[in-house]
Amino acid sequence: MSSDRLIYLPLGGAGEIGMNAYVYGYGPQGKERLILVDLGVTFSDMETTPGVDLIFPDMTWLMENKDRLEAIYITHGHEDHIGAIGQFWEKLGAPVYARAFTANLARHKMRDQGQPEEAITTVSAWPETTEAGPFTVGFLPISHSIPESGALVIDTPAGRVIHTGDFKLDETPVVGEAFDPDLWASVASKGVKALVCDSTNVFSRAAGRSEVTVGPEIEKLVSSAPHMVVATTFASNVARVKTLAEAGERAGRSICLMGRAMRRMIEAAIETGVLKDFPTVVSPEDARAIPRENLMLLVTGSQGERRAASAQLARGKHNGMVLKEGDLFLFSSKTIPGNEKGVFRIINQLSEMGVDVVDDSSGLYHVSGHANRPDLERMQDIVNPQMVIPMHGEHRHLREHAKLSEAKGRQSVVAVNGTMVDLTGNEPKVTEFVETGRTYLDGSVKIGAMDGVVRDRIRMALNGHVIINVVLDEDDEPLGEAWVELMGLPETGRSFASLVDVLEADLTQFLGRAGAKTLADDDKLEENLRRIARNSAKDEIGKKPEATVIISRLS
Repeated sequence: MSSDRLIYLPLGGAGEIGMNAYVYGYGPQGKERLILVDLGVTFSDMETTPGVDLIFPDMTWLMENKDRLEAIYITHGHEDHIGAIGQFWEKLGAPVYARAFTANLARHKMRDQGQPEEAITTVSAWPETTEAGPFTVGFLPISHSIPESGALVIDTPAGRVIHTGDFKLDETPVVGEAFDPDLWASVASKGVKALVCDSTNVFSRAAGRSEVTVGPEIEKLVSSAPHMVVATTFASNVARVKTLAEAGERAGRSICLMGRAMRRMIEAAIETGVLKDFPTVVSPEDARAIPRENLMLLVTGSQGERRAASAQLARGKHNGMVLKEGDLFLFSSKTIPGNEKGVFRIINQLSEMGVDVVDDSSGLYHVSGHANRPDLERMQDIVNPQMVIPMHGEHRHLREHAKLSEAKGRQSVVAVNGTMVDLTGNEPKVTEFVETGRTYLDGSVKIGAMDGVVRDRIRMALNGHVIINVVLDEDDEPLGEAWVELMGLPETGRSFASLVDVLEADLTQFLGRAGAKTLADDDKLEENLRRIARNSAKDEIGKKPEATVIISRLS
């Protein structure tokens, strides 16, 4: 009897939404040959990760085992699935496979990071397959909110696994391939050991709607607008961008794309043949000369991103375009949890300008790219897997999806990041846990989430910062008084005296009474100066600031 095993190990994307990275392995325990599915990012926020540019999954385990890694497969081009490929490829070194549209985006990611574009191999859809050690992998077309999404059919000596990636069951998707239930049924007809499945919308009880349903409503809205129309959506949702552009064109408006990401996505879709017959667009420069009632802007920034076109327009001007009272601004998108503050800020700024804002609260102008609960049930019925492993979701999503699967008579398990699951037998078994976490891109440097950099930054943001300077002569006697500099602190406190003067007086008083041993010991002196400054500040302003002590000794 073979001792080889088939394992599944999420390093990101399970127990959270974002930074997807899933490992599959087959072989003897501890020596399995591996493939990686997706390598994505998530985005920072000012409350928990101030100053951080991007957040990656912790790839330490895989980098330590890169000699076992056969290949990397990218299911689709969303940032939470592709965004880290350029950042980590050099440390992993395996060939990368993706379909044409996704490969186009991946090559740009590689080029931006100085990595070889030839590491990306373009593959066609099922039934074409690639060999990667003990794995045979094919891309099975599935509809989503970005073109050419592909579920993965992963054949192993222990059986067939289908990794859905992100998906919805849309048979009229406007752009990209329609969901083909007959094709999926034929792929599943020989038996599927495990369906590793998107869980994002497991709590949505209504069946998902097709992309084609939003077009008429958007066209009706745009046609009735008396002045300029601006619409924002996810730049990667090429089908929605096309729907918006066509609605504007039919309403007699010229179309202008604003935002580098949106232009890049449309260019990639046209270059790879995914997008055909996109309406003619005008440049921002030409748009300024077009009567406002004959113009429609399609802009980036549906999630409140500060530097995107939507936010810049809300602050006053972008590319020479200015919004005016009576203009219409449409959010043809869903606000991702965590982004509400940024979106509401833009909505309120637009309202202050007199702009009429329409969001998705009516459900008329956006449909989700993820399968709702009835669609997840339908997917299980078509594939009829032996077991279902929920992925792509917060813990509550995974748990609910596992309960749904078990209610339908299938084995399931909740496997969050770092949970290694043995899929070899008749039921999934958790075999071990791998340490996982997050890696931050802070400027141009990657730092660990536990390194303390962001923690210190948050402390300074919450408490302010004081710099204490002391000079001692060659006999360890203070030369003059201590002096301080403040950052992020009020100038006066409860005593109505200058906070700088209060701190300097207390510190200088301590220096005058400190013993010779304390003055000769930098560590003890620093500890005492920091304690006194923080306690004095607490008395004056109710906060203990972070403190940096600089001791200079003259020789």
